[in-house]
Amino acid sequence: MTNVPGRPIRKPSPFSVAISIIAVIAVVLFSAAGAYTDWLWFRQLDFEVVFLTEIAGQVVSFLVGWLVMTLLVAIGLALAWRNRPVYLRLPEASPFQAYQQMIEGVGKLVRFGLPVVVGIFGGLLASRQWETIALFLTGSNFGTTDAHFGLDVGFYVFQLPFWTFAVGYLSGAVLLAGLINGAVHLIYGGIRITGREVKVSKPARVQLSVLVALYLTLQGVSIWLDQYATVTASGPLFTGVNFTAANAIIPGLQILALISVAVAALFLVTAIIGQWRISIIGTALMVVSSIVLGGLYPWLIQTFQVVPNERTLESPFLQKNIDATQLAYGLDEVEVVEYDAKVVAEPGALRNDAKTTASIRILDPALVSDAFRQLEQYRQYYSFPNRLHIDRYLIDGQVQDTVVAVRELNQAGLGDSQSWYNSTIVYTHGFGLVAAYGNKRDSDGKPLFLQSGIPSVGALGDFEPRVYFGANSPAYSIVGAAEGAEPLEFDFPAGEDGQNETYTTFSGDGGPKLGDLMTRVAYALKFQSEQILLSDAINSNSQILYNRDPATRVQEVAPYLTLDSEVYPAVVDGRIKWIIDGYTTTNQYPYSNVENFLAAKLDSASETFGSGATSVNYIRNSVKATVDAYDGSVDLYAWDETDPILAAWMKVFPDTVQPKSEMSGDLMAHVRYPADLFKAQRSILGRYHVSDAGSFYSQQDAWMTPNDPVEGNGLGTLQPPYYLTLQAPGETQSSFSLYSTFIPQSTGDTARNVLTGYLIANADAGSKAGAVSEDFGKLTLLNLPRETIVPGPGQVQNNFNADSNVSSLLNILRQGSTRVLNGNLLTLPVGGGLLYVQPVYIESTGETSYPLLQKILVAFGDQIAFEDTLDEALDKLFGGNSGVDAGDSTTVNPGASTSSPVVSDNPELAGLLEQARQAIEEKQAALAEGDWTKFGEADQKLSAAIEKALELLAE
Repeated sequence: MTNVPGRPIRKPSPFSVAISIIAVIAVVLFSAAGAYTDWLWFRQLDFEVVFLTEIAGQVVSFLVGWLVMTLLVAIGLALAWRNRPVYLRLPEASPFQAYQQMIEGVGKLVRFGLPVVVGIFGGLLASRQWETIALFLTGSNFGTTDAHFGLDVGFYVFQLPFWTFAVGYLSGAVLLAGLINGAVHLIYGGIRITGREVKVSKPARVQLSVLVALYLTLQGVSIWLDQYATVTASGPLFTGVNFTAANAIIPGLQILALISVAVAALFLVTAIIGQWRISIIGTALMVVSSIVLGGLYPWLIQTFQVVPNERTLESPFLQKNIDATQLAYGLDEVEVVEYDAKVVAEPGALRNDAKTTASIRILDPALVSDAFRQLEQYRQYYSFPNRLHIDRYLIDGQVQDTVVAVRELNQAGLGDSQSWYNSTIVYTHGFGLVAAYGNKRDSDGKPLFLQSGIPSVGALGDFEPRVYFGANSPAYSIVGAAEGAEPLEFDFPAGEDGQNETYTTFSGDGGPKLGDLMTRVAYALKFQSEQILLSDAINSNSQILYNRDPATRVQEVAPYLTLDSEVYPAVVDGRIKWIIDGYTTTNQYPYSNVENFLAAKLDSASETFGSGATSVNYIRNSVKATVDAYDGSVDLYAWDETDPILAAWMKVFPDTVQPKSEMSGDLMAHVRYPADLFKAQRSILGRYHVSDAGSFYSQQDAWMTPNDPVEGNGLGTLQPPYYLTLQAPGETQSSFSLYSTFIPQSTGDTARNVLTGYLIANADAGSKAGAVSEDFGKLTLLNLPRETIVPGPGQVQNNFNADSNVSSLLNILRQGSTRVLNGNLLTLPVGGGLLYVQPVYIESTGETSYPLLQKILVAFGDQIAFEDTLDEALDKLFGGNSGVDAGDSTTVNPGASTSSPVVSDNPELAGLLEQARQAIEEKQAALAEGDWTKFGEADQKLSAAIEKALELLAE
């Protein structure tokens, strides 16, 4: 504030000083509380090394960066200060006189304070690069060399980013030192501008010349490093060195680097002899050279040599790009099968694919969520996700595809009861896992559950059903009762001896303990809740559970991983475990095509954009992670133990990732090939299934993933890949797999929705502890014939909608207060061709409605069948002789068993079966007439007759 004569300087009031002090104390307390609670959280999870290493890495990087920046700026300032012309007085008209007087008054503060302040900013910049520095120190070779310079890939992934940062950082520090040095000389007259003449004192000349020479030398090193960046540069045709880069850009960069060093030498000559002309001429020549070598010459080569002969000249470089891309995305060992798909269904054609057709999933995980809620939610404070998960379990000796979901806590359902006590102490966890057969339904179209209820019962055996850690868990809960105290945590809405509710006490090690005052104060500050200090429900045994989303927990303990967007549950070794796939990625793999990973993941099933790496050109599913739903414990397993990036991070964070051999057989049976990796691979494979550079250049056989013909609620439009148990052509047995289809690449209305390819990933790791099935991860690409038109998903859906018989029946189903929902359209390579299967659901428009599976649509080529069950649809499609039992027979034929001894000896049972037979005939007649009311009445008669008959049989 400027001091006006006659006006006293206003001093800050005691109140404002007190407020400032309180604000500073509050910031310090909240920061300290955050750091302290983070340390407690990592320590409790046994990942303390991650927390301490991150802190140490950032601190060391900050200190080194601060020291380097401070020293260089201090040297530049000290040299200028020491050699300033002390006795030279600037004329009154000089604009620098005021600055000189100001600096003289605070000379020591400027000389010592300015370098320190500038160094702090430099340290902060360096601390953000601690991971780059860590990988430089721990990274090793990939064992693969790039196709141009012949350097190991590890140089580009681990070393080049560090050297680029280091040279850029030093260049910035030297530039700042030079600017500050020049400013001091300018203010004190070491550099004087009089008219057109610039006079520079000898000390100023020597210091500035040396600093400029050092800066230009660093620029020369930077330009030399730039040539290596061309192997990851994205061009209009492909990523990597192209003809122009190899013959113009790279040689030009090498020459410019040498010129920069030469000009730096000229500035050193200027420092000695005092002649600026030679260095100025050198600088001018360097600028002209950069224009010619960096812009004009490459443009001439590209325009007059490459463009007229692009296919011929670029082919060798394009081939390098194809080979590197396939290797970097794990597509180098794709097994291509020429699949001569038939389009005409023949009787008995499915006999050889009985296992596949018996496992066809007819439940759509995106549609049955409402059914799970209505049938298994029980209370408003429970919830299921909008999209359920696909898994498989061994049931009665057979691997069964299932649709699974965890019954999580939903505190929003508490309504007006959402007090701090209820939300934090009482309602702390969800309860149970619900599973339904993927290929079955009950007679009403509801899911047929193999694990359900509260308490949880079913085919999955005994396991810990409580879910304290899940995607929808509360921000924090406090659990654990005092010794001998009554349980406070609501467990489930049923009890013994007529009680309406059951309560429990958490007995695991799930969070930091609140046993001392300092810890309670820290968490009260962290969550801004005084109740943590005041509540008498908190005792020495209390634990605070937070960061409860499984993906969040894994990301915190493994910050170097990009996580798959789907976190799925499984019953493993008597516990509910959340399984998460983690990827190591880079965008520095030479010649490999750069892909927008977030965009590649988006499809009609995507509910979030995900996080992690955006642009990648190398990806490995390097880690499988699990999070225990009861105690939140996190386990990381090195899935790809050959990945050099994971190996480097394991040196940074030692003993945090377990070897794959530690995985149990039960866990191995539930891990799968990750969907996000598969999506990235199918996106790349759309173009890179072509291995010949000439064919690739023409793009005549480019493919793309078709849009989902079924309207979805996802963020994208592409049809998602689907998990199914199927037998790939050429294989001897079926396996849990992930598949996707391809159609010709096109845009807008010109898209030809015919199949060109079908990609299958073996997603079954086996069930042997520590050992992965040899076929796991095997990619099989079915190359479909071009001379045969195999309908794509969009065309098949259009055929379904346009079929007169199907549409008339759907119109009947839509009558009244019901609506028709098309399920996911599945494609299976069976019967020598491709079979399409789509479940059709009926849903009432009432408030408590949920979809019921009523019909099945199937198609083979242009042939369509629309029946009540998959068995019936396949039999109709394949001429009454499909050759299989698909396992979805929900219709009972009572007349077939009337001659059995049980029936003949029981007239009442025989009468009930006769009623059921008549009801079936009435249903068929009503369906033919389009009388939906009679159809419903007949269906009720059938259900009642069957229920009574089953009761008699049980007796």
